[in-house]
Amino acid sequence: MQEIKQRRLKSARLVGPYEKPWLEGSPYRRRELWDKFILWGCIAAGFCIGGALCYLSYAKVPRHEFCLIMDDHFDNLDNWEYEIQTGGFGVGAFDWTTNDPQNSYVSNNELHIVPTLTLESTAITPDELVNGYTLNLTLHGGCTSNVSTDCGVTSNSTSGVIINPVRSARLTTKGKKTITYGRIEVVAKMPAGDWLWPAIWMMPQDSVYGPWPRSGEMDLFESRGNNPKHYGGGINTAISTLHWGLNLETDMFQLTSFSTILRRSDYSKGFHTFGMEWTENYIYTYIDSRLVRVISVGFGGQNMWQRSGLSSGRYSAQDPWSQTGRDNTPFDQAFYLILNVAVGGTGGYFQDGVGGKPWVDWDVTTAARDFWMANATWLKTWAPGEGRGMTVKSVKMWQLGACA
Repeated sequence: MQEIKQRRLKSARLVGPYEKPWLEGSPYRRRELWDKFILWGCIAAGFCIGGALCYLSYAKVPRHEFCLIMDDHFDNLDNWEYEIQTGGFGVGAFDWTTNDPQNSYVSNNELHIVPTLTLESTAITPDELVNGYTLNLTLHGGCTSNVSTDCGVTSNSTSGVIINPVRSARLTTKGKKTITYGRIEVVAKMPAGDWLWPAIWMMPQDSVYGPWPRSGEMDLFESRGNNPKHYGGGINTAISTLHWGLNLETDMFQLTSFSTILRRSDYSKGFHTFGMEWTENYIYTYIDSRLVRVISVGFGGQNMWQRSGLSSGRYSAQDPWSQTGRDNTPFDQAFYLILNVAVGGTGGYFQDGVGGKPWVDWDVTTAARDFWMANATWLKTWAPGEGRGMTVKSVKMWQLGACA
């Protein structure tokens, strides 16, 4: 069959731009120009305002002269001392702090503070852990506490007292490096695992105003190793706190404590810089940048005794601070730095009934035993090896003022 050729149709569309005379000089054209002008004007104004806000935030950061007195990259541990005891350091922590190289060591110029199970790192047997064994640190390796109950424990299955089920480490610069006003920066990565309690904090060298918390405490960073999906305020949350008061009952930390959440990550996933700047006029903590603050406490207008609200009532005659004439007392004396990874505790840091917590704080005698009996639940959440510990790359400490 003969193919029939079809005629190709030609387009009647005009070539080139179309004239639109009805728009020339019309209000539609003017409106189009104004829309573009407003859009790009708003974008430009947004950039200008954002830049101004960034500059103003930067300009508000106080600038002082500091003298670097410690720049530790862990070639050795000459700047540090160990605290060795079993007493829980006032918060009923379950770990036995040691100077054992299994619990703290330097590798590749990084300090590692790693908790270990007592059964894994000592000759204590499972039966001895819960009954019939006496641990006496004074006889075995020394004890750094002056309180005898902090230096030993005897397991007893009847009372529920057990040997500390976990060993860890607590290193301080006490007696070696202190500052009275200045700046501190610690570059570190935190541990992952239920009921782990990493902390970077400071305590007074001489406790000028009396025992804790009369002489203050400054917590640059604390966290909990728990998975935030199961425990709100876990390893993605950083907490900074100032402790000050007459006793545990009157500790006014709730007035000077704040937390911040790391979005889409957590503090065990990488290194961060945890810092604090401290002068007679303010204390603030920050993470990675001085512009990213966790707490910011200013001093002035009223002293800490007036701020506490304790000046009236049954404590009115016990003012330990006003006589100095300084608004920042007790935060006006030499403080030293502490790095540690605690485990559990009965001081309220881990809330009862939250995240499957296997002990209750009010039963201080059996809390460690109850924690240990649930090890099949929490131990599997601990990261392997060094991941269950704090890894510290560097510690820098500056004294406020020019170097002599």
